[in-house]
Amino acid sequence: MSKRRIVLVPHDPKWAELFARERAALVQACGGHVSAVHHIGSTAVPGLAAKPIIDILAVLRVPEDGPACIGILGRLGYDFRGANGIDQRFYFTKGSPRSHHLHMYPSDHSEVERHLRFRDYLRSHPDEAAAYADLKLQLAARFADDPEAYSTAKNEFCARVDQLAAASRHHRV
Repeated sequence: MSKRRIVLVPHDPKWAELFARERAALVQACGGHVSAVHHIGSTAVPGLAAKPIIDILAVLRVPEDGPACIGILGRLGYDFRGANGIDQRFYFTKGSPRSHHLHMYPSDHSEVERHLRFRDYLRSHPDEAAAYADLKLQLAARFADDPEAYSTAKNEFCARVDQLAAASRHHRV
C-alpha cells in the first residue's frame, strides 16, 4: 500500500459545490438516519489552503442509525473505516485518490460541536485562518511523507483555536 503524501493546494471555491452535491446524495440515501450534514475541515473555510479532500460531518438521528448507513454509503462509494480512534464515530473515506472523508456521530457527541465551532471560528477570524494556513504549509513541507506527524504537529494550534472559539461562543450565549 502506498503511503499518502501531504499535498496542500490553494482554496478552491468549487469545494463548496462539491460538498453541496455530496450532501444532496447523502441526504437522499441516508435521510431518515441523519438530522444534519455539514461541510467541515479546511475545505469549508474560504481562503484556507487544504488537502483537496472534502470533510463532511453527518449527525445521526439516533446512535443506532450508524450501522444502518454502512451498506447504503458503500453503494455511494464510501469505504467504512470503523471508529478510527474516536468512540461512537462512524468514519468513511471515498475516492482513489481520496476525495472525501465522512464523519458520522450521534447528535450529542462532543465532536459535533467541536468541528462546527472550529470551522465557524476560522470563517469569522481571517487572521487565525491565515495563521493556520501558514502553519499547515510549513508542516506539509516538513512532513510531506508522514501524515500522522503532520496532524500531530497541528494539535497545539488547533487546541488554542478551539479554546478561543469555545470562549467566543460562551460569551455570545
